Amino acid sequence: MNNWTEVPEAVHGPGRVLGVDLGSRRIGLAVSDDARRVATALTVLHRGGSHAEDHDGLAGVLAETGANLVVIGLPLSLSGTVGPAATAVQAEVAELREALAVPVECCDERYSTVIAQRALAAGGRRPRARRAVVDKVAATAILQTWLDRQRAHGGGTRQGQEAGALGPSGRAG
Repeated sequence: MNNWTEVPEAVHGPGRVLGVDLGSRRIGLAVSDDARRVATALTVLHRGGSHAEDHDGLAGVLAETGANLVVIGLPLSLSGTVGPAATAVQAEVAELREALAVPVECCDERYSTVIAQRALAAGGRRPRARRAVVDKVAATAILQTWLDRQRAHGGGTRQGQEAGALGPSGRAG
C-alpha cells in the first residue's frame, strides 16, 4: 500500500475528521460530522512565519473540533506522479505526524481546487470573493472524497462495517 494516497484498510472508528488543504499562503480546513458522512467547510488559517506556528494553529483547531484524524490533500500531478508540490506536502505531512497527537493521512486532491472554484462560481461568487474561501471549499472537497472512499471500502464507522461495503453505485461490492 502506498501510504501517501491510498485509503487504508484499517478502520479508524467514529469521530470527526479534519480535512486540510495545505497552500503556500493559506491552509483551508473542513470538518466531518461524528458519523463521518458529511464534510463541512470550516475556516482558513493564514500561514505564519514557520511550519511550527502553522502546526500549532492546526493543533488548536483539532482541540476545538474534537477531531481524531487529519486528512491532508496530496497534490499529485494529473498523471498521478509526485511532483514538486506533492513532495513539499509529503515533507510537511511528516512534520505534522510528529507534531499532532492524532493520525495524519493523505488523500489524492487532484481537481479539488478546480471543483471548489467551479462551485463558488456557480454560486455567484465573484473572483475576488472566491479567493477568501476557496481553500476551505477545497479542503471540504478533499475531505468529502476521503469520507466517500472510506464508506466505499467499508471503513469509517461501526454502522458502515455492519452494513457491509457499498460501491459507488450504492450496491454491495
